[in-house]
Amino acid sequence: MSKKNYFSLILLFVSINIGSIQKIAKAQTPVPEVTNTKSICPAQLSSAINTIINHPQFSRVRWGILIKPLSSEKILYSQDSQKYFIPASNMKLFTTAAALQQLGADFRIRTSIYDDGNGVLRVVGRGDPSFKNAQLTILSKQLYQQEIRQINQLIADDSYFQGEVINPSWEWEDIQADYGAPINSFILNENATVLTFLPQTIGEPLKLKWTEPTEAYRWKIENNSVTTEADKPGFVQVNRDLKGQILRIKGQLAINSQPEITGLAVFDPVANFIRQFRQNLSRQGITVKETVIKNLSQNKQEKEIAAVESPPLSELLLETNVNSNNLYAEALLRSLAIKKPEEKNQNTADVGLQVVRETLTQLGVAPAGYVIVDGSGLSRKNLTTPAALVQLLQGIDKSPQAAVFRASLPISGVKGSLKNRFLNTAAAGIVQAKTGSMTGISTLSGYINAPDYEPLVFSIMVNQSEQPGKVMRTAIDEIVVLLSELKRC
Repeated sequence: MSKKNYFSLILLFVSINIGSIQKIAKAQTPVPEVTNTKSICPAQLSSAINTIINHPQFSRVRWGILIKPLSSEKILYSQDSQKYFIPASNMKLFTTAAALQQLGADFRIRTSIYDDGNGVLRVVGRGDPSFKNAQLTILSKQLYQQEIRQINQLIADDSYFQGEVINPSWEWEDIQADYGAPINSFILNENATVLTFLPQTIGEPLKLKWTEPTEAYRWKIENNSVTTEADKPGFVQVNRDLKGQILRIKGQLAINSQPEITGLAVFDPVANFIRQFRQNLSRQGITVKETVIKNLSQNKQEKEIAAVESPPLSELLLETNVNSNNLYAEALLRSLAIKKPEEKNQNTADVGLQVVRETLTQLGVAPAGYVIVDGSGLSRKNLTTPAALVQLLQGIDKSPQAAVFRASLPISGVKGSLKNRFLNTAAAGIVQAKTGSMTGISTLSGYINAPDYEPLVFSIMVNQSEQPGKVMRTAIDEIVVLLSELKRC
């Protein structure tokens, strides 16, 4: 072999091995944190996104992506955009868009008290998700100002929302928590209560402190927690039995640790409402001889003597989307049933879903693009395509309600569930999008006002992921940062 051929062979061998080493290093390198990138042209976008989603650690992950200019049907990138994915809280986009279209930005939810005569007062709830103790005080003061000092019978009329208070497809661990609270005609403090666990002396069970002290008497509590030595790792697990009456507590907190706080769904929301209302009336100087919970007809002649209203729908949407509030979304879904009064005796959530579907069709969303079973996205039976979400976002943007809808969305690095994402990147402050997350699921759909390109609409959905949520969110954010760096070229 000549010396020239020998050195050529050596160079070829080195080149092959360097390439192999680079591939191995790339496979073992974690997805990088989002950082500012150089501007890219639309022609380079597909390759850049593919590099992210085809990373070896995502080999078992399902990606669904659709990216378009907001004002056209041109597709900048698509990956399984016509296939079904579980949307998690991206489902709230459907619910809130329908509520805004059908009810209007100024719609309010009214809670009323009627005088039925002979000292009988009837309070009628209509599912105001913002109703809290302050509103109970307002109602009590209104009654006191009318010189009412005694109520022979206080009726809680729970007939406005018909059907189950919990979607049957929600998971058991979800309906125990505050984010899976029941939805009924009477909502008080989001139908949830806060339980705080405090360390005591070493070896003693953790001390329990309720936001509403009377809650302690509603449960049979099995407290198997313990206070440990300083600097020990801490955790607390809270579970209810299937009947909802037993609260089982396990875990440990170090003696020098901060309290642990958890939110629990109220077991019987109507009883909770009427009990706290009665206590509030008493503080205002009004006695109540008897309280009754009934499901009554609304057809009789009524004399309203007190009432409070929710903030306008535009503000309710902020809580629903910016903070991804499940209870608000479910209440708004049921409020849509007002558009079909002929079906008032049907399951209110089902009627609301019917209105949502009709509204989506009006907005240009293909009916085959989604399967919806609740308003919040808490059910894993919800399905949608990225294309359906993009159709919705484009459709609502053409409506007179576009500005109100946009204002209800989280903003990258600024507010809501995107407040701590996209910080120190080119995408900070220019992304308005709804997040969604469940075990194995991460989604983000919304708008990007790219500074060097036209406005974009996108939906990015990840399902069947075994990766930690933070890893998936980082990858999604990396894609969005690429979009924010687009330029015309």
